[in-house]
Amino acid sequence: MNGAVSALKPRHKRASNGKPLNVVPTNHSSEVLQVQDLIMSSSSSSSFSSKKLRVYGGKASFMTWRLHDVLHVAKHHWIPCVFAMGLLFFMGVEYTLRMVPSSSPPFDVGFVTTRSLHLLLASKPKLNTLLAGLNTVFVGMQTTYIVWTWLVEGRPRATISALFMFTCRGILGYSTQLPLPQGFLGSGADFPVGNVSFFLFFSGHVAGSVIASLDMRRMHRWEMARTFDALNVLQALRLLGTRGHYTIDLAVGVGAGFLFDSLAGKYEESKRSKAPTTTGTKEAFFL
Repeated sequence: MNGAVSALKPRHKRASNGKPLNVVPTNHSSEVLQVQDLIMSSSSSSSFSSKKLRVYGGKASFMTWRLHDVLHVAKHHWIPCVFAMGLLFFMGVEYTLRMVPSSSPPFDVGFVTTRSLHLLLASKPKLNTLLAGLNTVFVGMQTTYIVWTWLVEGRPRATISALFMFTCRGILGYSTQLPLPQGFLGSGADFPVGNVSFFLFFSGHVAGSVIASLDMRRMHRWEMARTFDALNVLQALRLLGTRGHYTIDLAVGVGAGFLFDSLAGKYEESKRSKAPTTTGTKEAFFL
């Protein structure tokens, strides 16, 4: 009897009460496959890690460069090469240039360039007032176009960009209040400040013109954009000639126009992703 019981398979064994035991058969082949898969995955991951080490932990990238690589960079990536040379040049200028004493007015290359224009405007106040009035008309054109794109065309990007820009300008202008340039030629025809105090850094006139010009290019209004760019250049020359802005104010104004236009575009995209069904004029109010 004992021999017969021992000869039974595990699923046929019986308990002491005589009932058969429900023993789940062991699948040894599946366990073997799982172990093999684990070994293969660990070996492949270690091989991948070793490849990564060979790529990133071996020779430095520049040690693999050859002459044709350098020539390729110089030919096809010449703009970064020019900036690299500019870096080296201005490092030399910066570390050898004498600092402007605190008792002296700031040096401004734009003031040097427009010295003759400054003398002309100083000697002819009526011409200065006329140019200030024309500049005010141009500022009105910028403002009208930016507000028009929102209220009439239902495209708020330029308006949002201008709001971002003027808020940031106010913060920066108040944070660092630059001294008024010597020889400033004010005029009652200037807008929006006339002869009242104003922030120098950065130029809202220039930044607003850039914002309007970028929107015109988006809408393929090429002639209008080129006209605004030309008027913006003339505006910058007048501001330098009247000592109404430093050169850095105008340069940062150009960059600010591009920056805040880009930020306004990202803001619009983020709102559209949350409310993709809003279209048409409602876009101006329900982004």
